Amino acid sequence: MINKIPEHRKGLILISLTAFLWSTSGFFIKFMSATAFQISFWRSLIAALTIFSVSLFRKEKLRIESDFISLSAAFFYAGILILFVIATKMTTAANAIFLQFTAPVYLVLLEPIVMKTKFEPKNIITVIICLFGMGLFFFGKLELGGIYGNILAIGSGICFAMFSLLLKYKREKHNSSNTIGIVIIGNLLVSAVTLPIIFPDILLDLTHTVILFYMGAVQIGISYMIFNIGIKYVSATESMIIATLEAVFNPIWVFIGLGEVPTVYSIIGGLIIFSAVIWRNLSRDEKSLIID
Repeated sequence: MINKIPEHRKGLILISLTAFLWSTSGFFIKFMSATAFQISFWRSLIAALTIFSVSLFRKEKLRIESDFISLSAAFFYAGILILFVIATKMTTAANAIFLQFTAPVYLVLLEPIVMKTKFEPKNIITVIICLFGMGLFFFGKLELGGIYGNILAIGSGICFAMFSLLLKYKREKHNSSNTIGIVIIGNLLVSAVTLPIIFPDILLDLTHTVILFYMGAVQIGISYMIFNIGIKYVSATESMIIATLEAVFNPIWVFIGLGEVPTVYSIIGGLIIFSAVIWRNLSRDEKSLIID
């Protein structure tokens, strides 16, 4: 049935499904009593095994590259995963996901330096607007743990930006679009880093095991494979805009399930950031988008 759907519409559906699956992470991270490191270990280990197994089943060419760019990209991908989990545990789900989505702010600053592209005046406007939006997350009643959580969420956004930039560099300079190997290494790196921290408290109860299997196999593993297919049929602008559904639904699931309410400042800040990012991408030539 899916083969009968026009390719562009198929891409929109697949990217939307991916964003929906990604958006469920905040609720489960908040719901589980397991530590951020326990969650990160099992989620990433299961995700790596899932992506590897699905790739073999689909007979896809699986290359594990050990060049500096690939390993650096895997390192920053691991940073996205682990910092986001810790941030979600320490601050509100809305703050964690909104601040992670500030990645384009760093990209508009870093891309001209790394890719030798022209720095456009609109980039300055985008950065200023986003920085103002980010500042609002630190207003209102905010405990020390929440402040640290916000900072880690920003760190996750920086890792997201570096990961995207390195993939673009690898694709344009090295003519390589291999990302599956990088994602597998990144997930294994998370597991390797967190294992000594959680040892010997590795085993969890049945409820946690089921949830972590979903998070690793579906929310990260299978969703990545779906995204990898869907991105072939849509433009970079469309994929970026659709991906913001994750940030919209993430705090909604947490509110419905756990009653966590983001502050007014966080909501306003998130709207400012999203508006600036979407405006910037819609005003760019498709060939020079900051997120490809």
